[in-house]
Amino acid sequence: MDFELPEEHRSFRDMVRRWVDAECPKDWARKLEMDEHNYPHELWTKFSEAGFHGVGISEDFGGQGGDVLMQMLLARELARSLGGLAWIWGITSFAGSKSIGLYGTPEQQAKYLPEIAAGRLKAAISFTEPGGGTDLLGNLCTTAEKVDGGWVLNGEKIWSSSAHVADYLLCIARTDKNVEKKHQGLTLFWVPAKSEGVKITSLPKLGMRSMGSCSVVYDNVFVEDENVLAEPNQAWYTLLPTLNNERIMVGAFCLGVIDGVLEDALAYVMQRKAFGKYIGQFQILQHYIAEIATMQQTTELLLHFCADKQARGEDVGTQANMLKLFASENANKAADMGIQILGGMGYSAETDMQRYWRDSRLWRIGPVTNEMVKNGIAESLGLPRSF
Repeated sequence: MDFELPEEHRSFRDMVRRWVDAECPKDWARKLEMDEHNYPHELWTKFSEAGFHGVGISEDFGGQGGDVLMQMLLARELARSLGGLAWIWGITSFAGSKSIGLYGTPEQQAKYLPEIAAGRLKAAISFTEPGGGTDLLGNLCTTAEKVDGGWVLNGEKIWSSSAHVADYLLCIARTDKNVEKKHQGLTLFWVPAKSEGVKITSLPKLGMRSMGSCSVVYDNVFVEDENVLAEPNQAWYTLLPTLNNERIMVGAFCLGVIDGVLEDALAYVMQRKAFGKYIGQFQILQHYIAEIATMQQTTELLLHFCADKQARGEDVGTQANMLKLFASENANKAADMGIQILGGMGYSAETDMQRYWRDSRLWRIGPVTNEMVKNGIAESLGLPRSF
């Protein structure tokens, strides 16, 4: 395997890095993240003007093109400064362009992909339920019943990030109760967020504050047939390839956090003095930084391996799980060590280490808990299912 990035990818990465430094510096990202009551529309607009919403969308639909690796390079570079706020780009990329781009009808693709690429359409993921959490299939209570011209949707979702500003909600619901296995009889709906019967309520949380996370109640919401994605009752089979992509994307965001942590830690230890010398001379702090740098390098290798396999159309399920596990644990540990390196300033809201820690803590839980990821890895090795 060639571990060097192709020239096109290197140029793209370098361009994004310069753009981030100029347009989304860390002090600005810090201010955005602190205001949990105001969605950062200005950040979304910056992404739109830069064409980032079109990365991964075919030029035929007004996008920038680009393969899986290109998308992951973008995710990494955004997260280096923005941390979890980079997910503002990732949500619509997954819920919109990945979903519609992979299994939407030609009519759906022609209608929605140009809007997503131009930044005129925001989407949110509406999967998790209050009583379900990681057990999405076992406790999925949202239902949709077929009626003339469409479906009637009822239920409640939770932790739907940016739903309060979304134009569309990617919702999964049970449409057939007479099934042998719980992953059968599920359907994906592309629900207009302003539909009658949709009630969205913001939820306070630890990190990624200004992005917003919400509960979404569907009370007899009518969804037209044309807003069903892929085949009715086949949602789980349709979703599986995109779930691998989501795990790889989380790995890229986590790697970006590690980049930011290492960058800030090195800058701090080379300018802060204690006991008569720069603290970068202290062996224990050098060990912390060496560990973070090792996390960075090994996570990068696994990310590029997974992205390459998926780009070639190979099965990447187990490796994507390993990446999600490894990257999220590393990012959160690196941010925690970064706080320790900065001491009191690491705990201060005036620096970014606490923000990196709060944001990366979520990725150990979502989109699936690391404990469940380990179960999946073990099962892929031939061990019996533990849940």
